[in-house]
Amino acid sequence: MLRAARERAGLSQSQLGAATGIRRAYVHKLENSERCPSLVVAKALCGALTLSEDDANLLLSCAVDDAGRSHPARAAA
Repeated sequence: MLRAARERAGLSQSQLGAATGIRRAYVHKLENSERCPSLVVAKALCGALTLSEDDANLLLSCAVDDAGRSHPARAAA
């Protein structure tokens, strides 16, 4: 779903990474289900891709809220 949404938006993996502040390699891993996004990254992807409500809900349901950019330790820093 993520790859299809990116392609519909006319963005390369690099462009999507730049728009969301993540690396192209991470976009690749997300598209290939090798990683789950943090909640912060999932929300950034939803915004950058202007996803439908259904697609946004699907992406957000896959997000991990205690890892990566969403980890509570980052908020304390």
